[in-house]
Amino acid sequence: MSSETVSQLSRPVSSDVMQAMEHNIVGLLGGLPGQHFDISVTTSREHLGRLLASAMMSGYFLKSAEQRLAFEEAIVSSDVSQESE
Repeated sequence: MSSETVSQLSRPVSSDVMQAMEHNIVGLLGGLPGQHFDISVTTSREHLGRLLASAMMSGYFLKSAEQRLAFEEAIVSSDVSQESE
């Protein structure tokens, strides 16, 4: 990959995407509050790999949706500015 592609993919995501990812992972692992429970998660390497793959796919999906929304907003903004000219 080119360095430009890597830097674009490495940009931080919006807080909305981060919250959605957090919600997804908490849903997969369970959401008991840590301050009231002594929580430990035990899994196999295979299941951990599947969890990571699931989280990555969700992240790619959300990032794609975020980019598509930004693209659509840019098009609408461009159309509005052209109509006002």
